[in-house]
Amino acid sequence: MSKINLHVFKSFFSSQSAGGVLLIFCVVISLMIANSPLAGGFDELLKTEIGSNFSGITLRYPVLLWINDGLMAIFFLLVGLEIKRELVEGELSSFRQAALPVFAAIGGMAVPALIFALFNNNTETANGWGIPMATDIAFAIAILSLLGDKVPTGLKVFLTALAIVDDLGAILVIALFYSAELHLTYLLYAGGILLLLVIFNRLNLSHPLFYVIPGLFIWYFIHHSGIHATIAGVLTAFTLPTTPDDKESPLEKLEHWLTRPVNFLIMPLFALANTNIHLDISMVGGIFSNMGLGILLGLFLGKPIGIFIMSWVAVKSGIGGLPEQTKWNQLVAAGVLAGIGFTMSIFIAMLSYSDHHLQIEAKFVILVTSVLAGIIGYSWLKRIKFN
Repeated sequence: MSKINLHVFKSFFSSQSAGGVLLIFCVVISLMIANSPLAGGFDELLKTEIGSNFSGITLRYPVLLWINDGLMAIFFLLVGLEIKRELVEGELSSFRQAALPVFAAIGGMAVPALIFALFNNNTETANGWGIPMATDIAFAIAILSLLGDKVPTGLKVFLTALAIVDDLGAILVIALFYSAELHLTYLLYAGGILLLLVIFNRLNLSHPLFYVIPGLFIWYFIHHSGIHATIAGVLTAFTLPTTPDDKESPLEKLEHWLTRPVNFLIMPLFALANTNIHLDISMVGGIFSNMGLGILLGLFLGKPIGIFIMSWVAVKSGIGGLPEQTKWNQLVAAGVLAGIGFTMSIFIAMLSYSDHHLQIEAKFVILVTSVLAGIIGYSWLKRIKFN
């Protein structure tokens, strides 16, 4: 391979938009597989059990479960690390800095959930109210990055901080509302190990492995407790020590280690495994069902409306201020981009419904809405710049 090709390859994997581009590629590949003769074989692969059972411990699960409960716990570990770092030294470290994205995120979660609930109250799909609450940070930031310096830096920082708060909200929703029957014994085991990690933090044990290895046991016990196993990643992340100075902390070291595996392996695998939708003309009608309209309008309209209303409240009350060089119409356009739910929305959809048909229908609407939000948000921001 030539030096030029190596440079191009390296530049791609170092860029902010690379993860989003790869995600889009994997979605396309997954859809192609699902609508080809390979579909049956791919489904069987996802159902194949791997792992082993030993000494009464079950570690044998289908490939799909390893991806959605196992690898996604690593994704949530990274999200937890990002949230804690932002709280300690980033855009959420002071009340003034955090006010606008926090207010905006609350609006961007509450209004979509309310819209979904209005369409689905007292129906079999009512449990999916959490689906339109989430923003896919990888896709949203990737699209902003494609615009380069056409978008103010302050707006990029605002959307990133908003998506991080949004992720925290989604994590709390999953833990509180999308958990199965609780098994107290396993929770106590997990709590005991978590307490040990807090002690490690107080003792200033700095190597990330002191936290990651016990975190694996927390994952196992939470998986069997009835709470979704991915929460183990966030709990583990919050125990890692970090500091507000420039010195690389254990938290920042682990975040650095995980960023590329999550962006270029875990998220693409999640997309491959969970967007293998067999497309059928009847699915178009599903967009206009109660669930479909709840998701579509919740993400595409509810997100920007909720973000604008709560941002306006924060600014007019003097609690927060608009990002530097950012106009209100740019903020609303960024709110449209926040309607790209994709990863987190699909994840919550699978927790919301046990019926496979409802899962597929929800995934299709999420996919359509995310594409719509991405195209319109990108076009709007690009047009604003040239006016």
